[in-house]
Amino acid sequence: MIDFKCVDHILITIPPGSKEAARAFYGQVLQLKEIKGNHPNGAIWYEIGNIQLHIREEEGHKADSDRHPAFEVNDLPAAKKFLKKDDISISYSSEIEGRERCFFRDPFGNRFELIEYKK
Repeated sequence: MIDFKCVDHILITIPPGSKEAARAFYGQVLQLKEIKGNHPNGAIWYEIGNIQLHIREEEGHKADSDRHPAFEVNDLPAAKKFLKKDDISISYSSEIEGRERCFFRDPFGNRFELIEYKK
């Protein structure tokens, strides 16, 4: 058995030549803090909650996959309002008992889920 402790980071891909557009979206629109450094494979790293989001240019990037990370948020209505102010489309899926959730995609087609557990 592996004694897992926590998620450390998530890696997503973007098409080649998209690094500055990714910085604009993640750093300016989503207002994530970039972790400066010379990261492997030219990746860009951001702090997102208590983990890191790694973004790397990659040939064959698939923009329409349903694969996604899910992030718990403290205030889902506020998060949706924040996304809508920048005209980021929000979508919904099947309901899951005990939680509210929604999805959005970055400009490169990567899908993200936001979850708020009902109290």
